[in-house]
Amino acid sequence: MNIYPLLMFVVLFIGLAAGIQVAFILAAVPLGFAFFIWGPQGMMTLIQGAWGAMNNFVLTAIPMFVFMAVLLEKSGIVEDLYTCFYKWSGPLRGGLAIATVIVGTIIGAVSGVVAAGVIGLGLIALPQMQRYKYDRGIAVGSVLVGGTLGQIIPPSTNMVVYGAVTNLSVGKLFAAGVSSGLLFSLTFCIYILIRSWINKDLCPALPKEARASWADKLISLRAVVLPALLIVVCMGAIFSGAATPTEGAAFGALGSIVFAVCTRRFRWDIFQECCITTVRVTVMVLWMIAGASAFSAVFAGIGGNRAVMEFALAMPGGKWGAFSASFAFIFFLGMFLETTAIILLAAPIVTPILINLGFEPLWWGIIFQLLLQTAYISPPFGMSLFYLKGVAPPDVDLEAIFKFSIPWIGLQVIAIILIVVFPVMGMWLPWWLFGQ
Repeated sequence: MNIYPLLMFVVLFIGLAAGIQVAFILAAVPLGFAFFIWGPQGMMTLIQGAWGAMNNFVLTAIPMFVFMAVLLEKSGIVEDLYTCFYKWSGPLRGGLAIATVIVGTIIGAVSGVVAAGVIGLGLIALPQMQRYKYDRGIAVGSVLVGGTLGQIIPPSTNMVVYGAVTNLSVGKLFAAGVSSGLLFSLTFCIYILIRSWINKDLCPALPKEARASWADKLISLRAVVLPALLIVVCMGAIFSGAATPTEGAAFGALGSIVFAVCTRRFRWDIFQECCITTVRVTVMVLWMIAGASAFSAVFAGIGGNRAVMEFALAMPGGKWGAFSASFAFIFFLGMFLETTAIILLAAPIVTPILINLGFEPLWWGIIFQLLLQTAYISPPFGMSLFYLKGVAPPDVDLEAIFKFSIPWIGLQVIAIILIVVFPVMGMWLPWWLFGQ
């Protein structure tokens, strides 16, 4: 029995548990194994794997999408949108939580960076819901899931990485992300409405004196115009075929500058800060891609892919047994690893197996992305949990955030199962745009 593939994962998790940076441990493990098994000449396998992944034009979209997200967040778009939907949802029980989810959906469509959504909503929406005596579980949960929708609703950097790793069309992934993300958003809103209807004191409507007039409501809609225009220009260009995802990212980056200028929030110090943040995030992602690609190359070279394939085929239940094992594997990784690392580790191993078993690549790709959505709010290491803790009031500790996240993880799993059983619920947009 070849134990080297298993040992690679064991050493990887030991390194992560020891606190070594993900990018470095991803490169160090294959480096050590390649040298031990093949000697100095084994280094070429590692180098070729890293170069093959990095030499991909699609990845140039990442810095532009990151820049767009950071500049929009610095331009106050979260506050503007929340103010608008806060005014419209006031008379509705659970309205503030629903507004939080809707704003998170829109923020996801114009930024694609989860940290901006969770932190922005945590600073703006959570205090408002606490002020009006909202149930803490719904208040915290709506911020977590609303802010995290940027992972699945394009433009999503994780989709760009997944498309580059699996050679799947990023445009089709984006389209599937829109339809699946809307299903997620609708699921969360229905849950809030049902619970608010059952228990009228859970999420009370705003008192009459706190509600906006019709004039204020109509004026507030101005906050939606520019973000909606940016979504149409960026995503419309990609879906129509007028632009590639990389070119669409350039449209989005330029659009974010225009947005900041039009709202009179463009300053050179903000621009410089956005550029520095973009470089830092991009370098981090690209180091992870290089390390994980080297890991995948060495893992395949020592027979790891073949061992995983044999294990999957031996699962009871045939191809659906393999699907269930892959589903559980990615969900498990989501509790411990950052989402980009999960894509780079699991996608090259799991995706070819499921495609060979007859599963449709785009359908599986969106299931994979939806599982990453749950990873952001899965204890103990879901990143959104820590983003929210960083801005939450002192009385909302990390243990409470962990507890409040559980029902929302369940809602996400239910929505994913719906797409597994009824694929059209998550695939209607790419099927409509590109054919089935």
